[in-house]
Amino acid sequence: MSIDWITRAETSADISTLRAISLAAFDTPLEADLIDALRADPAWIDGLSIVATGHDGKLVGHALLTRCHIDDTPALCLGPVAVRPEYQKTGAGSAAIRASLQAAKELGERFVTVLGHPAYYPRFGFTRASEHGIGIGIDVPDEAMMALTLDADHPLPSGTVHYAAPFGI
Repeated sequence: MSIDWITRAETSADISTLRAISLAAFDTPLEADLIDALRADPAWIDGLSIVATGHDGKLVGHALLTRCHIDDTPALCLGPVAVRPEYQKTGAGSAAIRASLQAAKELGERFVTVLGHPAYYPRFGFTRASEHGIGIGIDVPDEAMMALTLDADHPLPSGTVHYAAPFGI
């Protein structure tokens, strides 16, 4: 199924639907609870919570970027990303991710990290973080921690990723 998804920034009217999407997309409520906690955290950046909708306006996907740091350098963390189960593998998540990365670039952000599936995120330009001297303070598979620069004139800094407090990392 190939659909031309519409993307836009989250509005307050979307919050309950986005929670329902996360609850449906994941096995536990952890991601939905994390998103709720991030909305109340200083790491939240207006305009970087992006939804994907069909032409009928139905919300089907969501990608979130929040503030993190690589040592002292400001960066963004991608995730959670969620899509209604019946719309997974239709490009809705990819559309939301691409739109979130573009929105971040337009805001002058330079660096993005993601802890996720190593077969999925490279399509957006993410590479293994360790190749850039970037690590994280928890034990995760090396290939799952990835990073991306949004500005080719500014290479990724090295250091340890520090997530917002709601992540608990």
